[in-house]
Amino acid sequence: MMQPERFVHAEHDEADYLVSTARVSFNVSSTSTVVYDSIRSPYYKSIDFKIVISNRTRFKWCSYISAFVLLVIIALALLLNFLPHKHDSHEASNNHTVAVHQALEFFDAQKSGRYPENSPVDFRGDSGLDDGVSSSKPDGLVGGFYDSGNNIKFTFPTAYTITLLGWSVIEYHPKYADMNELDHVKDIIKWGTDYLLKVFVAPNSTSDRTIIYSQVGSVSNDSKAQNNDNCWQRPEDMRYTRPVSECDARASDLAGEVVAALSAASLVFKEDNNYSGELAKAVEKLFEQVTKLDPSEQGTYTLVDLCGGEARNFYNSSGFMDELIWAGSWLFFATGNASYLAYSTDAVRFQLARTEVASIDQGIFDWNNKFSATAVLLTRLLYFHDIGYPYEHVLRASSNMTEILMCSYLIEQHFNRTPGGLILLRPADGAPLQFAATASFLSKLYSDYLDLLGASYMSCIFANPGFSLEKLKAFSRGASIPWDGQFYSCTEGDRWLLSKGPNPNLLIGAMVAGPDKFDHFSDDREKPWFTEPTIASNAGLVAALIALHDYPGDVSVYNGKNIGIDQMSIFDRIPMASLAP
Repeated sequence: MMQPERFVHAEHDEADYLVSTARVSFNVSSTSTVVYDSIRSPYYKSIDFKIVISNRTRFKWCSYISAFVLLVIIALALLLNFLPHKHDSHEASNNHTVAVHQALEFFDAQKSGRYPENSPVDFRGDSGLDDGVSSSKPDGLVGGFYDSGNNIKFTFPTAYTITLLGWSVIEYHPKYADMNELDHVKDIIKWGTDYLLKVFVAPNSTSDRTIIYSQVGSVSNDSKAQNNDNCWQRPEDMRYTRPVSECDARASDLAGEVVAALSAASLVFKEDNNYSGELAKAVEKLFEQVTKLDPSEQGTYTLVDLCGGEARNFYNSSGFMDELIWAGSWLFFATGNASYLAYSTDAVRFQLARTEVASIDQGIFDWNNKFSATAVLLTRLLYFHDIGYPYEHVLRASSNMTEILMCSYLIEQHFNRTPGGLILLRPADGAPLQFAATASFLSKLYSDYLDLLGASYMSCIFANPGFSLEKLKAFSRGASIPWDGQFYSCTEGDRWLLSKGPNPNLLIGAMVAGPDKFDHFSDDREKPWFTEPTIASNAGLVAALIALHDYPGDVSVYNGKNIGIDQMSIFDRIPMASLAP
């Protein structure tokens, strides 16, 4: 009769009293006659548990099942290790991957023209295919973006939108790439630049006049006419006439923003030499036409012979010199031509641009005011590629202004805030979110500049002892008609305008105008001062989100710091030698 085998449980009892490990030996088929408890090690304590196997077959099956369960556990552990984790460090509260994707989809939904088949927005289609089409301009002004909930295309905010999106890519393209959104945002920018290339015509053999188209579509006072104002209609269903507003080189602000947009985009697409070169070459001609005019001939596009059309009711520009120095700065980065920097840093022009900023616009970066953003951009040049004389005076002035701007954001007595803490940069007006978004972008961008410089503290002229870098970082932290294949006429669209039901098409990434100064918000499509998004405001949202996104990768190739910003590529086209205008 086979004798039952005895197994022992052994515990390590190392001299250094480390945590011991337990081990049970299963020798199923052994016929050894060695008595295990006769083997003694000075490092073992053996305890006889007197385990007896009464049924060897059952014991084998139990062993097999245990081994199988163990393998399943190991496989599940490995699987969970390789699956995306919803709550790991990469998905912290400052991971804005989903938010950026959704905010970019808003621009996909606003596209006009021949709609791309691969668009993530499936309720949009071809629209505006007759915009600006004539015998002399067969491709017309097809393309671009509808401004907001209306079906009008405004050139001025479109150009601003492309400038801001382009700037965000130039600075934070490693973050976009980490999110797999770099191609997405570049596609949106190119959709805009392709359109902006159409909106101006340089002097040629048939005309010595520069033409800039400021608007496509109309809001008419004629209540009997079908137009954007009295038709609540999908752009795909538009059948009414869409007039075009035309300006010339005297519309300095409009031309300047177009120059800034295409110059910034030239850097975004610098790997495509042909397209990048086309953008830069085109706007060099436009900038020349605008800046050669006598100052008395320059002006805002809404005042030059009424060329702005109805844009004055929506985007009434208050000045033009801020756009011109903004344009010259971007054109300098795009070409390396020092004459453009000399234009922007001319003391007289710079001061004029500064005085043009109304008191209510101090500290604001939006479609109307580019002065604060220009100061930040020139501060970047001073910090990381200082080219010295004869530009140092304005570059240092820009640095001082940028510090004052950042301090003003942090001092609660300087700007009012809602009870919930939302900064009110223009408390007398609505739509506070657009201003807060660009303030967030500029402050986070500037804090990243300081981070790259190794600074941990920021002094303030009107605040003692100043602020830490961490505090600055802390500060910076319409789809209503169904797409069912049916045509809805101008009057039929009213059923959706007046409907109290939810929108049949949901566009999550559109940033609304925002609450009032008491944090009250009305989610009502008939109250656009609360609910209406625009391409200009959403550009600020995207820029803020990408700046605030926690970057998990390694960008030491760009700046030696793991913060997701490309420190030096913006200077690729600027020669290292001393620059003279």
